[in-house]
Amino acid sequence: MELRQALIALPLLLFSAAAAAQVERFAVVVGNDQGQPPDLPLKYAETDAARVASMLQEVGGVRPENLVLLRGQDAGTVRSTLIAVNDRVRAAGDQGMLIVYYSGHGDAGALHLGSSSLELRELEQLVRGSAASFRLLVLDACRSGALTRVKGGSPIPPFDIQLGERVAGEGAVFFTSSSASEDSQESDEIKGSFFTHALVSGLLGAADANGDGRVTLDETYRYAYDATLRASSRSMAGIQHPSFEYDVRGMGDVILATLDANAPTRAFLQFPEGRTWLVFQGSAEGAVLGEIGARDRARRLSVRAGRYFLRGRAPDVLLEGMVDAPPGATLSVDESGFERTAYARLVRKGGGAATAVASLEAEARVRSALVGETGACPGVALGVAVALQSFTLKPRVGWCRGGFSNPGIEATVDQYDLELSAVHVRDLHVISVELGLTMGGSLLVQRFRTQGMAPRRTTAALQLSPTVGITRELGARSYLFVLGAASTYLLKSESSGTPGSSFGPSFAVRVSIGAGYRL
Repeated sequence: MELRQALIALPLLLFSAAAAAQVERFAVVVGNDQGQPPDLPLKYAETDAARVASMLQEVGGVRPENLVLLRGQDAGTVRSTLIAVNDRVRAAGDQGMLIVYYSGHGDAGALHLGSSSLELRELEQLVRGSAASFRLLVLDACRSGALTRVKGGSPIPPFDIQLGERVAGEGAVFFTSSSASEDSQESDEIKGSFFTHALVSGLLGAADANGDGRVTLDETYRYAYDATLRASSRSMAGIQHPSFEYDVRGMGDVILATLDANAPTRAFLQFPEGRTWLVFQGSAEGAVLGEIGARDRARRLSVRAGRYFLRGRAPDVLLEGMVDAPPGATLSVDESGFERTAYARLVRKGGGAATAVASLEAEARVRSALVGETGACPGVALGVAVALQSFTLKPRVGWCRGGFSNPGIEATVDQYDLELSAVHVRDLHVISVELGLTMGGSLLVQRFRTQGMAPRRTTAALQLSPTVGITRELGARSYLFVLGAASTYLLKSESSGTPGSSFGPSFAVRVSIGAGYRL
């Protein structure tokens, strides 16, 4: 089963400047992708734990020697580690702080650490029994999805921590990733759980709404709530509503993270408005470090000085590029030099939550003569193109007018087409090339001008046409295209000079030029 009630607060706590003594912070961070039958393996629980551990050291004031990261360890190791860290907290005096974070499987009674279990009641006692003046317990177990994949399991009651049982010392803080009736989720795109991702992003600066370099408890919760709600609203498993309770006495508004603009090993990335930005370590395949939402007031993240891959997303375009963040400085992200991927290309490369995009298309076309005709048939067509990840569907209606002339008789031919094309598109740097097949039906209406009597003649035809085309983007939504088709029409043809008719194929070449606009 999947533990879905996650957490009780993330690690980075600094008491207010009024605190007289130096607070020594200790953290035990645990992640385990493996559970017990019928648990299915998680993908990002251990990754989330590593992100939390890194953040605690970088902006949370936890010294490396005071932090223990356990990945894929069993219950016995977790238990003995907590006991050992509690001994160190006791030796540090009454100003110590203990932070415990867990990401993985569990149920209403225990954490599932591979084949072993750690009872929740025992975990609670280990945390409550600490001599630390401030204790935080973080439990974040994820339902996967994709973009969430449901991994089996069912909702469980909330983790039973009673705020009425007041702990000694200054207070306690409790965040939960979802309510008791909801599933917690993780995402393939952000490579982690929605809630931990939002929490880490907020503490790296996305939650710093007033820009003072200090991320408070209240700012963190408000940001994590909004970001988790927004991300989970697009998933199959449904919306997560993070909850928050805390008991803080004599501390004012607790500061969870301090962002130093002059830190010699860190830098700020300042993002332009109007887009959601993801920050990846080193390359597009690297770890996701944080996110700035399109509607976030705070537009900067604190990162280690170094090289980062950035991905900006708007409803109709994807921006991707590399930046170098210099130490002790703020880099304003300039998107003008980034690679821009239009919406349809974004769908085809599987780079977004949307699975299809529709366009309106109009074209001018000309077809070469069929059997019995002597000239070309120019016309127009209107249609829709629905771009999917593997192929594009194009239903169309078209019309053209041609004709022929024989001694003593002239005729016009109006052709009405109903077509459906299925094409595979390959996106190159500046153009897209498509190969496909068009099937459809046509109605040919012949009208005659002659000195005698010649009634109107109507013929139906079936059409099969291999097609090839080139598309050139004009902007995020508009584009031009050229199409060519080698068409085979199966129809009944009659000669105006001789009696009788024949049924068989007729071949023609059709060329089109048109424009499209994505909705």
